[in-house]
Amino acid sequence: MVSNELKKFNMEEDEPVSPTGQYFNSSVLSVSILAFFESDKPIDDSPTIVTLENSFLPVNPRFSSIMVKDEHGVQNWKRVNVNLEEHVKIPTFPAGLESYDEYVHEYIAKIAMEPFSQSRPLWELHLIKYPTKHAEGVMVFKLHHALGDGFSLMGALFSMVQRADKPSLPLTFPSSHAKSQNDDDHHGSTVWETLCSAFSVGFNTICDFGWSFLKSTLIEDDKTPIRSGDPGVEFRPITISTVTFSLNDIRRIKAKLGGTVNDVMSGIIFYGTQLYLHTASKSSSISSKYSKVTALVLLNTRVISNYQNLQEMTNPDAKSPWGNQFGFIHVSVPSSTEDLEKGNPLDFVMKARETINAKRNSLGVFLTGRLLEMLRKMRGPEVTAQYVHSTLKNTSMTVSNLIGPMEQMQIAGQNCRSLYFMVVGVPQSLTITMVSYNGKIKVAMGTEKGFIDSELLVSCMEKSFQRIFTASGAKTC
Repeated sequence: MVSNELKKFNMEEDEPVSPTGQYFNSSVLSVSILAFFESDKPIDDSPTIVTLENSFLPVNPRFSSIMVKDEHGVQNWKRVNVNLEEHVKIPTFPAGLESYDEYVHEYIAKIAMEPFSQSRPLWELHLIKYPTKHAEGVMVFKLHHALGDGFSLMGALFSMVQRADKPSLPLTFPSSHAKSQNDDDHHGSTVWETLCSAFSVGFNTICDFGWSFLKSTLIEDDKTPIRSGDPGVEFRPITISTVTFSLNDIRRIKAKLGGTVNDVMSGIIFYGTQLYLHTASKSSSISSKYSKVTALVLLNTRVISNYQNLQEMTNPDAKSPWGNQFGFIHVSVPSSTEDLEKGNPLDFVMKARETINAKRNSLGVFLTGRLLEMLRKMRGPEVTAQYVHSTLKNTSMTVSNLIGPMEQMQIAGQNCRSLYFMVVGVPQSLTITMVSYNGKIKVAMGTEKGFIDSELLVSCMEKSFQRIFTASGAKTC
């Protein structure tokens, strides 16, 4: 049974699958997003079906569609009847334990590896009704990346929630962009300054596009303690671990150093990664000294920065319609010629800001998108998917971030204590995601199980934050 609101957004004809959707659900790639909502109280599953039918399915017809090929081999979204019971999974663990962390970790690793059935819409909801050291229960949405990018999918999930303190008021989100350093001088720019800026954009574009093409085709990162480089790493079990920082503390660092919250977080992640490489190399046969370590940083290419309501998300004429609208840039993870224990950790924040700003000031992402489109038209989506697979495989890690609500939220009457997400099915040993929520920033790390020491990585990220916070001169209120 489908609600009238869903019928309102129904398509008269099957909707073509976007090029990116085809790449992410191909013979060489199957990428999904896991969204975790940790609950304050034991989960009550009684309103689940009604909530999904009335609040989730109406968001977009793709949640009630499967991918099919027509007689010309073109993939389309075809509407089907949805049996919601088939999409809701409630695991059962042994009774009587105080904490179920180990069982929960194993279960999440299992669902991260399991492929979706192509005969049903590409999403699932897992209700883990057991306590861990972080929560009384966990709701895990598994959504195939072909449905949309993190911005679209998280926006869909946020449409299901309410503010915990004042349900009648809308959730609010922090601004994701800082004022440009040159905004005040923009209107007073001289012809010479304009020409210099244009030259800078052109130079950065040539360098970024050329480097991206080489990294995707010929040059791969060295094997290090964060990159096994083994074929089929995307099919191996993963461990998902998290570390939480105070958003106010990150803003205090930003106030001292300038830039944005993302600049500070990138510096913390890059410095923490180098701390891990330095420590893990001592007990590993894989050396990280002078190694090439590259991160793929995902960028939202939309012209807006905040989530939209239901009508805006489903309007094809909106400024930012539903779908996969992102690009990626190759960022060399900064290293230090000095001893990491004695060097200045702030260098990592400064280098991260300088590198990412330079890459934003180019058309490299645009040209890479045009290259993929040209490759798709000439060789087909499967060959293009192989190119995307190589882009991921040849780098050491992916870093992506989203903004979450500033207030605590509740879903189907359940207060959400914590929120994070993870991208799974990528051919890398390390994936890092960030999301802000209710005054905190949660960093999640998906690591190749048995290869990366997840506990050591968490420790290195915590150490990275503490050293950068202290070195910046910021003070906790």
